[in-house]
This record gives sequence, structure tokens and C-alpha cells, in this order.
Amino acid sequence: MEKRDEYVARLKQQLDQWNADITKWEGKARDAQSGMRTEYEKQLQAFRQQRDQALEQMRRVQSATGDAWMDLMRGTDDAWAKMHEAFDKARSHFQK
Repeated sequence: MEKRDEYVARLKQQLDQWNADITKWEGKARDAQSGMRTEYEKQLQAFRQQRDQALEQMRRVQSATGDAWMDLMRGTDDAWAKMHEAFDKARSHFQK
């Protein structure tokens, strides 16, 4: 079983990667033609919302006391799975 600090560190590392990708995609959206720019912005917005939810879940894990973090870890894993799906969907739009 993973320790809380290790678990949170892994989540932070993934969030940092997603944030770097968002920055890269924002640049691509700015450079896109107006029709594609709208689609890129829509995908970025959805991705940011999922990222923010995942971040909030990570913060709950960080602040949980005792064994409560183990229960929160399950919810966080679900949020992270949704984030991965949103990331893959956004990536497919930006790699066209």
C-alpha cells in the first residue's frame, strides 16, 4: 500500500505535467484559425474543469487525518481516471 506522502507526490507530478500540456495547448489555440480556436478553447475549458476537480480531491487527501485518507484515495483514483480520459480526448484534438 502506498503511503500518503508518496501518493500525493505522484498526484502532484501528474498535475504538473497536465499544467505544462495546458500551457502548450493554449499557445496552439491562440495560433489556430478561428474555427479551430473555438474548438480548442472548448476542449481546454473541459480539461481545466476536470483538472480543478482532481486538484481539489488531491487537497482533500493531503488534509485528511488518520486512516480517512485511504477512503479519500478511492475517490481520488476515480477523479484521476476521469482526468486521464479528458486529457486523452483533449490530446486527440490538439494533435490533429
